[in-house]
Amino acid sequence: MSKANKSNKLITVVVLLAVTLIALTALLLMQGGFGNGLANTSPTPSGNVSQSPGATPVDTTPEPTPTPEPTPTPEITDPELLVLEIQDPPSLVSKTTVSEGTYQKKFSDGGTITYSVYQNNKKVDYKPEYVLAFPSDKAYTEQAGVTTFRGNNYRNTASYGTRDIKEKKLEIIWEHGTGAISAHNSYWPGSGWTGQPIIINWPKETTNVMNVSDQFKNKDLTEVIYPILDGKIYFLDLQTGTPTRNKINLGFSIKGTGMVDPRGYPLFYTGMGLNENNGRYTDFKYRIYSLIDQSEIFSIMGRDSLSYRGSWGAFDSSAVLNKETDTLINVGENGLIYKTKLNTKYDPISGTISISPQVTKLQYKSSYNEAASDYGIENSPAIYRNLMFTVDNGGTLLCTDINKLEPIWMYDTKDDTDSTIVLEETEDGVFIYTANEVDKRCTGGKANKADCNIRKFNALTGELIWQKDYTCYYRSGINGGVLGTPLMGKDDISNMIIFPVCFTGSQMDGKLIALDKKTGEEIWVRELPLYSWSSPVDILSDDGKTYGLFCGYDGHMHLFDPMTGEDLDSISLGANVESSPSVYDDIAVVGSYAQKIFGVRIK
Repeated sequence: MSKANKSNKLITVVVLLAVTLIALTALLLMQGGFGNGLANTSPTPSGNVSQSPGATPVDTTPEPTPTPEPTPTPEITDPELLVLEIQDPPSLVSKTTVSEGTYQKKFSDGGTITYSVYQNNKKVDYKPEYVLAFPSDKAYTEQAGVTTFRGNNYRNTASYGTRDIKEKKLEIIWEHGTGAISAHNSYWPGSGWTGQPIIINWPKETTNVMNVSDQFKNKDLTEVIYPILDGKIYFLDLQTGTPTRNKINLGFSIKGTGMVDPRGYPLFYTGMGLNENNGRYTDFKYRIYSLIDQSEIFSIMGRDSLSYRGSWGAFDSSAVLNKETDTLINVGENGLIYKTKLNTKYDPISGTISISPQVTKLQYKSSYNEAASDYGIENSPAIYRNLMFTVDNGGTLLCTDINKLEPIWMYDTKDDTDSTIVLEETEDGVFIYTANEVDKRCTGGKANKADCNIRKFNALTGELIWQKDYTCYYRSGINGGVLGTPLMGKDDISNMIIFPVCFTGSQMDGKLIALDKKTGEEIWVRELPLYSWSSPVDILSDDGKTYGLFCGYDGHMHLFDPMTGEDLDSISLGANVESSPSVYDDIAVVGSYAQKIFGVRIK
């Protein structure tokens, strides 16, 4: 045989061996043979691998594919992305120019609103210099606590944190004494309406620059800040009720709820409700305090030439602050709406804070209002993105584009409304809930009773979704109807909203009412021998069960089951409780006419 033939045969054998090896390799790879041994390629019918005696068993159960954790959708906080360009609502008939900088809108029910914007007390053709729109309620603040009335811009909660409720009992764990003021032919003891305490867990960098007592420096401080009827602002440790620093003596009654800066800055904001103390008078002001040294660093005068109301200039409303744009939104009993760019500078290293406020005012006149005293807003504004919702003493429910400072839609509720609007954002839309009182329809001997109207509206269009009426008695100075802000059901009670209604059978009694959010029909009704002006609070236990708290003229705090309205426990706080509780973890805080502030454990 020639060398060439031998060589050709050798090449053929090599090629065949190579092809065979490649085929075998491919087969093993397809069956997962490499790395696990050949035994894994031949499972027995039972699914177990046959093993040699004494061999270590090999677990062939396939590893479960882990279910990826859903990535939470980040909250949108950029005003540019949140601002709504609202189309004209169905009720709008026309918008006309009355004069330079003054406009009027007419609506299908015949109502009109005339409005102007002022900067440096001069009327301007207002064009916003920056975009203002609020994020959702969950993104209002990153601080732990309850930083404004009902917690945020939706006004839907006064509780924060967690709690393990097992005993279903209430226990007073501390008390702190307060005082009283005589003013305007009346006596104002302790804490009254709305009187919700502010509770905040301060960032340590902030605690260390404030004038808190040395025992609270370099510690985890959760502070109760409580401006009340005796004209003082109290600063207390949540756990013990011990003063954390000296109180601020404003000297004149504070009826509303204050606000702490939602950025964790050492700033506190509060109005005042009365301008007399035992025959001594002062100017109405809305004040901003530096909590580094408790000094007043800015104020807005309540008596304003732009007000249709004249000399009355109280501020009962609790403000909100848009942290993305450093803008404060508040309203006054003078009937004006304020939008203030603060220009805040805070340096926690040097321990300094300053503001240089630029105040813009919206003045409006509603055809629904009959008297100068109708121009005043005592409830706290609820805000969805750039839409703000308020009701005044004359009953004008107003939706305002707070970015452009322009009224969008309005509705005649027929009576004074002090209860704060609560806002709800759902898959079906954005809605507001509001309830009026029995006042202007009865005053001056017009009637001895009238209907309190509880209403749900489409927040974007002003469409009335439903209305539920309760006949209530009139009582001069202590109005019937709804004064407390409703409890917005969430979690396991998300189908209901709970209102306290006053004077439903006499001038002393009332009801606690749970309504179905979708229909407005009653889920349950609880008769109250004595009425309640206080705002009920929902608290969620760690096991997912929601409980409720409410207080009333009977002087008690009630722990109740919101599924039925029935009490689980109650404790006496000594006298009428008009104030609304705040809850941090398992401690509720509220003041009463007994001239005390109470810390109450929810067990």
